[in-house]
Amino acid sequence: MSALTVARLTIKDPEKFKDYASKAPQTMEDFGAEFLLRGSGGKNLTGGANDHQVTVIYQFPNLESVEAWYSSKAYQDLIALRDDAADIQIFSYELMG
Repeated sequence: MSALTVARLTIKDPEKFKDYASKAPQTMEDFGAEFLLRGSGGKNLTGGANDHQVTVIYQFPNLESVEAWYSSKAYQDLIALRDDAADIQIFSYELMG
């Protein structure tokens, strides 16, 4: 069953983020990821505050692909850059039915 990664982030260092954003998608290619959305300025329709600047969504073939990508050496090598560039939360979801 397909899975999504949803990243919510606030950029701390625009230059470092530009570097991270140019490299991260390449780490997903071998795991069948498909880019779906990069958006900003979302309006919170219900619940708490919208406390991030950007949301990015990718679709993967399944949760196993997400986990393999996230634990891959290629992505793990980017984590220090990612953490310097932005405050980020990454969630994975398995699509239902």
